[in-house]
Amino acid sequence: MPKVTKAPNHTGDFLVDYEEKVFEDVKAEPGEKALVTFHTVAFEGSIGFVNLLQATRLQRKGFETSILLYGPGVTLGVQRGFPTLGAEAFPGHQNFNNQITKFIAEGGKVYACRFALQALYGHGEGALIEGIRPISPLDVLDIVLMHRKANAFILDTWTL
Repeated sequence: MPKVTKAPNHTGDFLVDYEEKVFEDVKAEPGEKALVTFHTVAFEGSIGFVNLLQATRLQRKGFETSILLYGPGVTLGVQRGFPTLGAEAFPGHQNFNNQITKFIAEGGKVYACRFALQALYGHGEGALIEGIRPISPLDVLDIVLMHRKANAFILDTWTL
């Protein structure tokens, strides 16, 4: 059997070149928009949280950025906590809420489909994180079409 001669990794070691950036740092031109849609269940995978981070990054790059929560995506926008709303039951339990709150505070807009909220998941508008705008299910397609007409960057987030 071959003998391993490399020293074990230690806390603080670098395993990759994290400083090299291959591509230019693209910024939005004045008036450029972005839309990030979510049709994914909170905590069912990493894509929901990763693309919330991407939405925040788009906002910081100067894009007028909106988030659309529809279908199971509305589960990202409801208040949560245990034993009380806002309480973190385990590390990361509030990651969706915290990231959406940060995104809104930095000027982003978040919309949630009323149909999915009530008919699919049994929540009222009062269950949404403060700052999320509930919309008609008929608005779900129209917000996408509006962004398409504006030549916006659209990132669709799907699981299931």
